[in-house]
Amino acid sequence: MSEMKYVTVTALTKYIKRKFDVDPHLKDIWVKGELSNVKMHSRGHMYFTLKDEGARIAAVMFAGQNSSLKFKPENGMKVLLRCEISVYEPSGSYQMYVKEMQPDGIGSLYLAYEELKKKLEQEGLFDQKHKQPIPKYPQAIGVITSPTGAAIRDILITIKRRYPSAKVIILPALVQGIHAGPSVVGAIKQANALGYLDVLIVGRGGGSIEELWAFNEEMVAREIFNSAVPVISAVGHETDYTIADFVADLRAPTPTGAAELAVPHFAELLERTSNRQTRLLRAMQEKISSKKEQLAYYQKSYAFKYPKQLYQQKEQQLDQLVEALQKESIRSIQLKKDKYDQLKNRLSRLHPREQIHREKEKHQQLIKKMNRDMSVLLRQKQAEFQSMTASLNALSPLKIMERGYSIAYQNENLVKSISQVKTGDDLHIQMQDGQVICQVTGVEERKAYE
Repeated sequence: MSEMKYVTVTALTKYIKRKFDVDPHLKDIWVKGELSNVKMHSRGHMYFTLKDEGARIAAVMFAGQNSSLKFKPENGMKVLLRCEISVYEPSGSYQMYVKEMQPDGIGSLYLAYEELKKKLEQEGLFDQKHKQPIPKYPQAIGVITSPTGAAIRDILITIKRRYPSAKVIILPALVQGIHAGPSVVGAIKQANALGYLDVLIVGRGGGSIEELWAFNEEMVAREIFNSAVPVISAVGHETDYTIADFVADLRAPTPTGAAELAVPHFAELLERTSNRQTRLLRAMQEKISSKKEQLAYYQKSYAFKYPKQLYQQKEQQLDQLVEALQKESIRSIQLKKDKYDQLKNRLSRLHPREQIHREKEKHQQLIKKMNRDMSVLLRQKQAEFQSMTASLNALSPLKIMERGYSIAYQNENLVKSISQVKTGDDLHIQMQDGQVICQVTGVEERKAYE
């Protein structure tokens, strides 16, 4: 039987867990079902089972996520969960790790809200760089809401109380029901077509998510984003957030708050104007006082009391300055002249003609020196030659032959011994004044005693 390969339970569980973790469909998924076995751990974590008619799955929601829940989860409650599916290695079972939880009663609307919010945010409709500034002192304010609701009454009262000079243009629109979205879009288009509105308030009073849904529709969000008139959203209560709030240039917690953000408070403007007027008067008085003191100082000064003496002093100072200027001019001219002469002399020394002349003189000196050195060297060599000639003459065979000596040659070979010749050989005898050609008739050896 061939050897079989086995894996450990831990290795198998890790392998299965990696399969779950790399599946993108299990990283962020919405699941709905019924809660059961809900248990709250002492550390704040919540453990429960989510079930339906056909299956059940274990789930955990850690303290960091469930601390923001606005309701208390209980057994039997229908919920909508956003979670991640993974494997819990110690038990080898898969379970849900819950990120968000909502009651199932608003599940479909909440899903649509989250999907549209994510889509528009990715397109950049919420980006702060697209927000328009709200005018500080608007003259004409457009209000898009129901003409019969409490919201319009609160807005009108607040604007009249805070900034009565502003003109309010009411643009009636449906704010609830299936026709509310197109109605709000039409009102925003109408407001932009008027061409004179400074700011636009769009909203309604509080209500359920279904009642506020018109302000979560994509058509309304895009129309608010495209509005040339700055938009303040005022939908529901302070805790209510709609898509319109994220797209608008400014969000107000309530319709009354929108009116307060749209206009300044008249009393505050008066107080601010009064304060600035007071500060301006004080600054003017301080400026006048300062100039008066400066004028008094000038009036008491020597120049105003004795203008003639001051004039004479200035005349004398002018004479001194003119004299100093003349001296300085003469000195400056002399300095420039001296510098010119120096440059001229330097230029003369460096002129090619002068350089050629100096080089010629140097050449003549070198020639004279060379002639002197050659004469001395010639005399030295002549003396050496005469000395060597005298030594050569003293050693020369010719001098010896002058005393009666001669040299014998046989076939150009010098004959130094009788052993080199025999009877009958021809010899050449070299004398002082020529050669003698002779023949050997006999050879005698000299005795030692001779």
